[in-house]
Amino acid sequence: MKISLLQKYILGLGYAEKNKFGRGKILRFYDKQKRPPKMEDRVNIVTKSLERLIDKGFLIGYGVRTPKKWFIKEIKLTAIGRKVAKSLQGKQASLPFK
Repeated sequence: MKISLLQKYILGLGYAEKNKFGRGKILRFYDKQKRPPKMEDRVNIVTKSLERLIDKGFLIGYGVRTPKKWFIKEIKLTAIGRKVAKSLQGKQASLPFK
């Protein structure tokens, strides 16, 4: 299964936190980039990544569900998410060859 860099970052944060954590820490992922996306785009990208991780069963989302949209305020790793995060901790990062 493929997991994006942002999703790996989210799983790593969840593994380090042990309990629920908010979205503010996830938005720091883009601080290291030279040309980060706009704040509105960042929020949309993070929301989609969180929803996809919840659908895969790696996260539990806490927030409000309306008929059309999720408003996720906090997240927590599931047991499966912990296993995946632990396996990601041991893998070596690939170099950005051009």
